[in-house]
Amino acid sequence: MEVGNTSVFLKTVLRTIARIDSTEFIQALSQNKPLIVIFNHINFLEVPILIAFSYPLPVTGIVKSETWKNPFFAFLLNTYSGIPINRRGAFSEAFKLAREKIEKGFHVCVAPEGTRSLSGVLQQGKAGVVALSLETDVPILPVAHFGGENIWKNMRRLRRTPFCLKAGRPFRIKFNGMPRREEREEIMSEVMGQVARLLPVQMRGFYTQQAERECKYLEFI
Repeated sequence: MEVGNTSVFLKTVLRTIARIDSTEFIQALSQNKPLIVIFNHINFLEVPILIAFSYPLPVTGIVKSETWKNPFFAFLLNTYSGIPINRRGAFSEAFKLAREKIEKGFHVCVAPEGTRSLSGVLQQGKAGVVALSLETDVPILPVAHFGGENIWKNMRRLRRTPFCLKAGRPFRIKFNGMPRREEREEIMSEVMGQVARLLPVQMRGFYTQQAERECKYLEFI
C-alpha cells in the first residue's frame, strides 16, 4: 500500500476513535521546512496522527526499534520511512538516518521524553535533539497534544476522544559549536519549556517553571 492510501486508511481509523483538529500543526509544517518536530509522549496515537494527518507533506519519525516487532506497526513505519532508535544508547545510526531524511526535505518527529507518560504529565527530556538540531542547523517546532491520555477509558465507553493538537513557534538553538553537558541540559530545559507552555498547567510537570521563563539559547523564527 502506498503512502497516500495508507494515510487515508489511518485517518479513517483514527477519526473513529478521536476528534482531531490538525490545522494549526499543518500550517506550521507548511510554512517551514525541514523541521525537527518535538512532542510530548503519552501513548500510541501521536506518531500515526502526526504523520498521517500531515500527508502529503514529507514527515517521518524516530521510533523505538522494538516497535518493528509488531507486524502492523512495522508495516506503517516502513511505509512512512520510520527511523528506528535503540533506546539503550546506540543513537548514532538513528541520527545518521535522521540527517539523511532532513537532507531530502523531510520533517522528522521526535519524542524527547523517550518513554510514555501515561498520566499525560510532561517528563524530563533527553538532550539528543539538541545535538541533532545543532548538527543539521534545522529549526525545532514544539508540538503539544492532550486528550489522548483518556483514549482507553473513552474506547471502553464507545466514545470518541477529543484530541487537541497545538503547535508553537519554531526556533533555532543559538550556540557556537557543541555545548558541554551542563550547557546542553540548560538548553534542553528551554527546548522542553516550549512544549510545556502549550500544555494545560497541570500537565507541564518537570517543566512547569521553565514554561514561564525567558529563553537564553533559543532564537524564534
